[in-house]
Amino acid sequence: MTQSSRSPSARQTELLEAAYAYVLTHGLTDLSLRPLAAAIGSSPRVLLYLFGSKDGLVGALLARARAEELAMLDALRADKAGVSLAEAATRVWHWLADPAHRDLLRLWTEAYARSLVEPSGAWGEFAGQTVTDWLTVLADYQAPARRRSRAGIAQRSAVLAVLRGALLDLLATGDVERTTAAVHGQLVALG
Repeated sequence: MTQSSRSPSARQTELLEAAYAYVLTHGLTDLSLRPLAAAIGSSPRVLLYLFGSKDGLVGALLARARAEELAMLDALRADKAGVSLAEAATRVWHWLADPAHRDLLRLWTEAYARSLVEPSGAWGEFAGQTVTDWLTVLADYQAPARRRSRAGIAQRSAVLAVLRGALLDLLATGDVERTTAAVHGQLVALG
C-alpha cells in the first residue's frame, strides 16, 4: 500500500499545514524541497516519503488551497435564501477583496495560471475544476429555468469573468476602491 492510498498520518497533516503556510507566503513557482523542509522542521526525504514526490506534495498543497476555496463557497451557499445572483457575486467579491485573503488568492492565481501552461502533472485540472466549482455555485442563485438556459449559463459565466478579472487587477494594483466600483457596476449591468 502506498502512502497516498492510506489516510494521512498526523505528521503528514501537520507537515501539509506547515507547507501550506509556507507556500502562502513564498508561492509554488520556485518551490524547492530543501528550503521548504528546513522552514517547516522536516527533511526533503520525509516529505518525499509522505507525499511520494514533489508533484505529490504540490498536488496536496493545491488540494488544500481548493478546500479553503470550497469552504468559502459552501458558506455562501448556506445563506442563499432570497439572494440574487448579483447579491451572491457581491458577497463573493467582498470576500475576494478582503486583504486577509490576499496570500491565498495569490497562490490560487499562481496555480490557475500554471495549470493553463502546464496542464499535466500536479497542476493538472486546477483551473478547469475551479471554473466548474464557481459556475456550479453561481447557478444556485438563478431560477431553475434560467439556470438551464443558454442565457443563464452566459450570465453566470459573465459574472465569473467579472469577478476573476477584477481579482487579477486587484492583486496587481491593490486598488480595492476602483476594482470594487467596477465589479458593482458590472453586476448591476448583468442583473
